[in-house]
Amino acid sequence: MLSDDGSCKQAVASVLVDRIVDGQSANTVNTGPYCKARQRLPLKQLNEAATTAGRLLHQQTPDAWRFKGYNVVLTDGATVQMPDTPENQADFPQLDSQKPGLGFPIARLVVLISLAAGTVMDYGLGAYQGKGSGETSLLSQLFGSLSVGDLLMADRYYCTFAIIALMRAIGVPVLFPIHAGKKVDFSQGIRLGARDHLIDWKKPKRKPVWMAKQEYADLPETITVREFAVNGKVYVTTLLNAKCYHKQELAILYKQRWKIELDFRSIKTNMGMEMLRCKTPDMVKKEITINLLAYNIIRGNLAQAGSLYEKIPRQLSFRSAVQLVIQASKQIVRLTGERLIKALQALLKAMTSTPIGKQKRKSQPRAVKRRPKPFPLLTVPRNEACLML
Repeated sequence: MLSDDGSCKQAVASVLVDRIVDGQSANTVNTGPYCKARQRLPLKQLNEAATTAGRLLHQQTPDAWRFKGYNVVLTDGATVQMPDTPENQADFPQLDSQKPGLGFPIARLVVLISLAAGTVMDYGLGAYQGKGSGETSLLSQLFGSLSVGDLLMADRYYCTFAIIALMRAIGVPVLFPIHAGKKVDFSQGIRLGARDHLIDWKKPKRKPVWMAKQEYADLPETITVREFAVNGKVYVTTLLNAKCYHKQELAILYKQRWKIELDFRSIKTNMGMEMLRCKTPDMVKKEITINLLAYNIIRGNLAQAGSLYEKIPRQLSFRSAVQLVIQASKQIVRLTGERLIKALQALLKAMTSTPIGKQKRKSQPRAVKRRPKPFPLLTVPRNEACLML
């Protein structure tokens, strides 16, 4: 999954080369046995490996990487596409606006990512559209992965009464920009400072689609939140003590929410998840899980490197770490003893040598210079287009 190719053919070729180098007989280059073995991988255990690794690394982050003792968790959603097969279309249908045979099955992915470690703690997967497929619906499946000591940070879409009330019930404070549909009046409530106050929110009459009636009825009728404004932007938080959590500090902290967008770029673009390979929903789910496991392994290496060499993992290049691991893995696996320890130390030190976020260059236009190849767009299903040739 970490390689630029990532194909079954490459995986089989890699085993063949390893066997030849070890003096063993060459295996077949037929990918059939490998693909059958891959299909037998148990999804539940793969998922547990990926999420357990992500949560453990999140929990083990040093205090210096946290915000006033809180371990910040980011959440957001993204989409991935997959091959256009009848099986994938059944579970992850393409957009309604696309004609049959011209679109690709699309899935929605919502993740919890540790701000300090950068690891995926848990994720929810569903169809892009339909009942129970919204971002908040998928997020509701992940609440069990949050615990006391975490602080949830997300964009304004997640700033709802139900989510804030549920987070408060499990002892997890939140920090969101105010929802676009919510009006703020700083003349009401308990004043804490300039454009900073405590206010009671009343429970809306309509429940979210992802909550059961009884679950919503059990929520309190009102919750107390803190609304504050910095540079014209209004935020909502359940960190109510203005002396301990100054609004300027919280606004600076919220700027780091953007890191989850960079994480999605690493997961989707750097690891090739924008277009998946597998042709059945079961294998699509395994492919996503293995990608996230590989991602967490790299993040674990960066966290270890940062801890050993007093660096902040978020300021180290993910792509550079992937390149180092790919190049070093086949050689390091043959080492033992003192040679292995020295090689691992050198590898981790090399990961700290590529800082990011500090480049000094002029702002660049959001445009590409390279022209696309002049192929026309497919306007009819491919099998029909073949008949027209």
